[in-house]
Order: sequence, then C-alpha cells, then structure tokens
Amino acid sequence: MNSPIIQLLVLAGIAVFLILRLRSVLGTRDGFEKPAEPRPLERRSGPDLSVIDGTPDPDITDHVKAESAAAKALAAMKRKEPDFNVGDFVHGAGAAYEMILMAFERGDLSQVKPFLDPEIYDAFAAVVEDRHQKGLTVEAKFVGLSQIEIDEALFDEATGEADISVRFQGELTYQVRDKSGEVVEGNDTSVKRQKDVWTFSRQLGTNDPNWLLVATGE
Repeated sequence: MNSPIIQLLVLAGIAVFLILRLRSVLGTRDGFEKPAEPRPLERRSGPDLSVIDGTPDPDITDHVKAESAAAKALAAMKRKEPDFNVGDFVHGAGAAYEMILMAFERGDLSQVKPFLDPEIYDAFAAVVEDRHQKGLTVEAKFVGLSQIEIDEALFDEATGEADISVRFQGELTYQVRDKSGEVVEGNDTSVKRQKDVWTFSRQLGTNDPNWLLVATGE
C-alpha cells in the first residue's frame, strides 16, 4: 500500500459523544434527515494538478474559494509536497469520520489511538471509561455524510506544519442501553444529524503520513 493511500486512511476524527456537557466541544445533534449515501474513498486519477503560478488549480478551487486565505495555504502545501491532493484529503477525511465515530461508539479506541493528539485521545478515553463505569452500551449505525467541506487551512512554510479544519454533518442512528438493557437515549430508527468541525495537523515534507486530530469544535 503506497504512502498517499496510507495518508488517506490514517486521518483521525472525533466521534459522537453521549454526554450533554461535552456537546459544546464535540459537536451537536439535531433534527432528522433522510439517509445520505457515503462518498467512496478513492485515489483520483488524471493529470498532475500541481500549483502553477497564475493558473487556478481545480483541485483547490473545487473545495475553497479562489484567492481566499485557505486557497493560498493549500497551494503552499502542494508546493511543499507535490503528492498532496486536496480532493483525496477530503475523501479520506470522510472515511476517517466514519471509522473514528464507530470506534468511539464501540468503546474501543485502540485502533485509532496513533492518529489522535494525546490530549484528544485522553478526552475520548475518559468518556469511554465513564460510560463503562455507568454500565452504558451504545448501538449505532453510520448512515452517511450530508456535508463535508474545508472550513479553514493554515500552513507554516518555515516549519512545514499544515492544519486543515473540516466541517462535517454526519447522519447516524444510535441508542444507549443501561445495565438492565433498557434504552435510555436515542432509538434505532430515527436518523439524526451530527455537526462537527475537526482540525487535522501534519508536518509536510516528512516520511510520516499521519494526520493527527488536534482540535474539535462545531
């Protein structure tokens, strides 16, 4: 498996938290929606979309406004690392959203720990442990994404550090059961929206393909 594909698969993300006091940090659920089809994770083929001075790059302008601060940051990222592809990053972020969300709901973060900033991992692990201590179990099904877009992009050319914030609106069903098996939250038929903005960080120009989740919001 080559490094660009690994880069897509190792994007980390934040899951839906069940404790109301964490919603201000980790996103909010509201409303009911029809199921949305998830976008497949794939490597784009076609011509080289490296940034050329004075020529709009569709790989960038398909995701952010031309001449915006985010567009300029993404262009700088591509100059630093020519293999970096914005479209692939966005597709990979969507796949990571589902992967991390389901790992959190299952209460098993071991598979995704390498892709989370230590502070983020500790916060997730604390909620999982709290849920375990209370005897709560979660039954969840990821339906799809109705929105995924780049919210902000920053690049430090001196250090090579890239930060990309992605806005998600996920669709899922979930229900929480207590020790006796009674449903205490949610249900398994209604599809709800989950809104999050996650910030991923990586040092470009290195052999480490991992994007780490470093901040969460809504």
